[in-house]
Amino acid sequence: MSKEPADQADPVEAVSPAQDGATAQSEAEATSSVAVADRAETKPAEQPKRGITSLEVLCGLLVVALIGQQWLASWLDVPAIQTGSTIFVAVCVQALPFLVLGVMISGAIAAFVPATLLDKMLPKKQAFAVPVAGVAGVALPTCECAAVPVARRLMQQGVPTSVALAFLLAAPAVNPIVLVATSVAFPNSPGMVAARLVGSLATAIIMGWLWARFGKAEWIIERALRRLPEQDGRSRWRMFFETSRADLVDAGGFLVIGGFTAAVLNVAIPREWINTLGEQIILGVIVMAVLAVLLALCSEADAFVAASIAGMPLLPKLVFLVVGPAIDVKLFALQAGTFGKSFAIRFAPATFIVAVACAVISGVIFLGGVG
Repeated sequence: MSKEPADQADPVEAVSPAQDGATAQSEAEATSSVAVADRAETKPAEQPKRGITSLEVLCGLLVVALIGQQWLASWLDVPAIQTGSTIFVAVCVQALPFLVLGVMISGAIAAFVPATLLDKMLPKKQAFAVPVAGVAGVALPTCECAAVPVARRLMQQGVPTSVALAFLLAAPAVNPIVLVATSVAFPNSPGMVAARLVGSLATAIIMGWLWARFGKAEWIIERALRRLPEQDGRSRWRMFFETSRADLVDAGGFLVIGGFTAAVLNVAIPREWINTLGEQIILGVIVMAVLAVLLALCSEADAFVAASIAGMPLLPKLVFLVVGPAIDVKLFALQAGTFGKSFAIRFAPATFIVAVACAVISGVIFLGGVG
């Protein structure tokens, strides 16, 4: 019988050094994984932090109002508080329907109007595109609250900022509803309609040209200039509703802030000051310009308020009608929330000065400069 070679190794014990090292490494990794898993099991899970919702805040306010209703009734039963509350509600109620219209137009532009179409409709040079945008405001009956989200949407669709701002200033001041209201409020002054049309349109065009020359993109917050992606047919309606809802929530909050500011200022400024300063034409122009900023009236209703101020010449009233739709406390709040504070603190004072100058020049031409 033949013998097996003495040096033949046992099959079980014949393991190479490389395999031995791999086995040790696998065992070490398995041990480490078990240890990590044990630590993970013993570590308590972190509970997500829950914030206070708007519904809870509303419920809390209602509870406080119910508990202190007698104190609230006595505190609100003050003529100044009642007047301020009336003005606040009037400003918000006047502006809200047009704000809804504006955000719907904004959503429609974002969802259904391709950027290529806007590029084809507008002249290539901003110097010519700005007047076109100003004249386009005649066909869109919106107030200043509605024009802000529309202007932002135009920027996001690739329209030059100067062109969008020209539309922002022109649309609430030169549309047919405003012009008809002005004609009804001033039946014995037919020149007031033409003066308001020319003064407001000149304000929009000049401000658009000034922005094209001196404006900087970094003054406007990035989200207001962010280009929107092209949507397919199935997602256009969803984008329309989502965009309209977001714009309404965003702009509605600043509308409330502007309306509250206008109410406080209306109550705080004595009416006798206005009647006394309005007796002089230069002071009357200044007072009516400042008053237009503080009252924050909707452009469809401001003509009747201006006509009701007895003893004021026509030229200061025209300044009131041109300045109001261009810049007021409500519009400043909307612009700051939509385009950023850096934009608003630069654009608002420049708009005020240009609007006053254009109104005075237009009044001298169409009204003879006298009341």
